[in-house]
Amino acid sequence: MLVSLNWLKQYVDLGSETPESLADKITKTGIEVEGIEYVSEKLNHVVVGYVESCEKHPDADKLNVTIVNVGTETIQIVCGAPNVKAGQHVIVAKVGAVLPGNFKIKKAKLRGVESNGMICSLQELGVKEQFVPKDLADGIFVFDEEVEVGRDVTSYLNLDDAILELGLTPNRSDALSMLGVAYEVAAILNEKVQLPNVSYNTSTKRASELVNVEVEAKEDNPYYGAFVAKNITIKASPLWMRNYLMAAGIRPINNVVDITNYVLLEYGQPLHAFDLDKFGSNQIVVRRAEAEEKFKTLDEEVRTLNAEHLVITNGERPHALAGVMGGFESEVSETTRTILLEAAYFDGKRVRQAVKDHGLRSESSTRFEKGVDPNRVKKAGFRALHLLEKYADATICQGVSEYDALDYEEKDVVITTERINERLGTTISDDEIIVILNKLQFNYTQSGSSFTVHVPTRRQDITIFEDMLEEVARIYGYDHLDYTLPEGGQFAGKLTERQALKRFVKQVMEGAGLSEAITYSLTTTERATRLVAPDIKVKAVSPVRLAMPMSEEHSTLRLSILPELLAVASYNQARKEKDIALYEIGTVFVSDEKEVTKQPKELNRLSGVMQGAWLSHPFQQEQKSVDFYVAKGIVETLIERLGVDVQFTKADIDGMHPGRTAEIFANNQSIGFIGQVHPTLAKTYDLKEIYVFDLDLEYLYDAVDVEPRFVQIPRFPSMSRDIALVMDGVTPSGEVLSTIKSAAGEHLYSVHVFDVYQGDNLPEGKKSLAFNLRYLDPTRTLTDEEVEASYMHVLEAVKARHGAVLRA
Repeated sequence: MLVSLNWLKQYVDLGSETPESLADKITKTGIEVEGIEYVSEKLNHVVVGYVESCEKHPDADKLNVTIVNVGTETIQIVCGAPNVKAGQHVIVAKVGAVLPGNFKIKKAKLRGVESNGMICSLQELGVKEQFVPKDLADGIFVFDEEVEVGRDVTSYLNLDDAILELGLTPNRSDALSMLGVAYEVAAILNEKVQLPNVSYNTSTKRASELVNVEVEAKEDNPYYGAFVAKNITIKASPLWMRNYLMAAGIRPINNVVDITNYVLLEYGQPLHAFDLDKFGSNQIVVRRAEAEEKFKTLDEEVRTLNAEHLVITNGERPHALAGVMGGFESEVSETTRTILLEAAYFDGKRVRQAVKDHGLRSESSTRFEKGVDPNRVKKAGFRALHLLEKYADATICQGVSEYDALDYEEKDVVITTERINERLGTTISDDEIIVILNKLQFNYTQSGSSFTVHVPTRRQDITIFEDMLEEVARIYGYDHLDYTLPEGGQFAGKLTERQALKRFVKQVMEGAGLSEAITYSLTTTERATRLVAPDIKVKAVSPVRLAMPMSEEHSTLRLSILPELLAVASYNQARKEKDIALYEIGTVFVSDEKEVTKQPKELNRLSGVMQGAWLSHPFQQEQKSVDFYVAKGIVETLIERLGVDVQFTKADIDGMHPGRTAEIFANNQSIGFIGQVHPTLAKTYDLKEIYVFDLDLEYLYDAVDVEPRFVQIPRFPSMSRDIALVMDGVTPSGEVLSTIKSAAGEHLYSVHVFDVYQGDNLPEGKKSLAFNLRYLDPTRTLTDEEVEASYMHVLEAVKARHGAVLRA
C-alpha cells in the first residue's frame, strides 16, 4: 500500500512529524514501512508561467519560440513540445533551476534564437512516466485550472509529497485504504480522524425507477447497491485528485474513472461505473456464469467463463466479472451521460477464483480477496456521488436500488486488565486501557477491570482476546514492555537429546563426505511403494494417499525416502554431476489401515545414495569407486560412534540387487538395509551402479546411551594374532565374527576380517577368511599363555559351529 502523506493529512493532523519519524512510529506499532519515496527532489526557480505568444522557430520546423510571463518578468523560451500554445498556463524552469538528475537550466541559443528557461513536462520534474496521463505523455504539462502566474509549482503538483510504502500482513486489510491508515496513524499520534464529506443533492427521480437489482447468487453477493447519476460531463478530474492518484501509483484517465479509483483508495471499497445507456436494460442480475459463456472485458480480451465465476448481467449477458473487471460493452467513454454506479460486497473466495483463472489481479480484486468493511460499502457510494456532483456536474437520483442481506454486526471481545498484564508482564492500569481503546476509536462497555470491546467492522482481523491483546500491546508500545529472560538455566539455548543426536548424525554423514538433501514428503503412488525397508513393510498396510492432491506427482505420502533421493541423483547426473553422495534425515508416514481414518505415524529415517568415484587422486593415478563396502563402512562408522551393536545379514529386498544387499539387525530387530539398487530399477532413473542405505533413526535414538563415556588410554601393550580359517563358501563372515567374539574371552579388544580367498589350493566350494584378533588388558600386560588359550578356544568354537579349520 502506497500512502501519500499530503493525502493522509486530509484526515488526520500529522503535526510536526517528518516522514522518517512517522514511518518509525508506524513500524514500531506493527505495520512495517518498507520504504519512503519523495515525489520529487526539492525544486527552486520552477514556477507557473503564462504563454503570451507562440510562433514557429524561423530555422527549425519542430521548435517554437514562446514569450512566457513568469510573474516577475516576461522571458523568451524556445520549446520543442508539440502541444505548446499561446494562452496556456505551464510549468517553467527559470535560469538557475536544477531539475532531477542534476539537470541545470542555463541561458542558451537554439538554432540562433535565445532561450531563457525551459517549459517542462511532468517527467522532467521526476514524475514516473507510467503515472503521467496519456494525453500529456508526449508533451509539456498544461494547467487546466485557475493558477497564479509566478507561483512555485510545488503545491500545485504535490511535488513536496512523501510516499510511505507499507508492507501489510494478510490480516491487516483495513490498512488497504487511506481511511484505514488514518485510523492507525490517529491511534499512534492520539488524534481524531476527519471523515470525508459524503453529502450531495438529489433530483426527484429515484434510482429504483431506473434500475432494478436481482441477486441470484446470494451467498456470493450479500449486498449489491446501484446508484444512478445523470447529465454527466466527462472531462479531466481536478488536479489535486490526479496528484493523489499518481502518488498512489495510478494513472489518471477521466473524472468518472478517477473518482471510482480515488474512492477505492480512500475507503478501501471497490466501485464500478457502467454507462447506463449502453447497459441494454434496466435490470441488474447478479448470477454465476454459465459453462463456456463468453465475455469481453475492458482490456478487449474475450474471456471464457464457467460456473465458478460471478458476473453482473443485464438479465441476458454479462457486463462485469464481479470484483475483478468491467465489460467493454458498457465502458464509460467521452459520450457517457448517465452512470450506473455499483457498490457491492462480493465473497473473497469467488473473486479469487476468477482472478486465478483469468490472471486479472487488480486493486479491486485484492481488496475483495482480503475482505472489505461492510459498513463502508454504501458510504463509498455516497462519497463517489458527492464527487461526481462536484466534479462531473452530475444530477444524482434519489436513493439506491439494492439487495441487502449483509451482516453489519460488530464483534464483541472481552478483555480484563488482570489478564492483559498477566500475558504482557506489565502493570497497565484500567485508565491506561481506556486511553488505548479511545486512541483506537473502539467503543466499549466497562465493568470494573473488565471491558467488552465492540470491534468496528473495519477491523475484521480482531475476533478473539489475543487479537485485542496485540492491539493493547502495540499501542502501549513494545518498547515499554520489560526485557525478561526465562527463569532457569534449562531454557538457555539447550538442545533436546533428539536434536543433539540428529545434529551428531549430520556431522558424521558430512564428515564421511555426504551432502544433505531435502526432498518432498509427497510423491507418486508408484514411487511410494519402492525400496521400502523390511521393518516399515511389516507396519504399513498401504501408503497414505491425499484426498485432494494438487497433482499426481505429489499425491501420496512416502514410505521410503530413497525413491526421491534417486530422483535427485538422476537430476544431478543429467547435469553432468556423475559423482554423487547424498543423505537425508526425514520422516516416512506409516498407517496400519487400508482406509485411513486417523493420522499416520511419522517415523524418522536416515537414507543415503552414492555413485561414481568415492576417492580420486589423479596425481597418483588412483581412484576408488563407490561399492557395497563403502556404503557399509559409512553405516558402520555411524553405528559404532553411536555405540549400538548390530549385525549385517544377506537379504533379498524388492528393488535391490539380490547378491549385494544386507539387512541390518540390532537385538534381533530389523533396523534398515544397505546395498546396490537393482540395475532394472536404476535404469528407470537413468542411473547405472548406485548404492543406498536406509536406517531406522527412531530405534537408534532410543538405543543410544547419551551419558558421556571416557576410556582411559591403555598403559600396557596389546598383543595380536592372525587366524586364517577354511570353511564352506556360503558361510557368512558375520556369523563367524560373532562366534569369535563370544569365544575369545574378556581380553579380546577388537577383531576384523582382513582377507577373503577362494581359488587355487582350496577345495571347490570352500573359502578362506583371515581375521586379526587384538588382545588387551588395561590394568596389566597379558602373557603369551593367556592369549594362546583364547586363541585355542576360538579355533574350537569355529570348528564346532561352522566346520571351519585352520588353513595350512
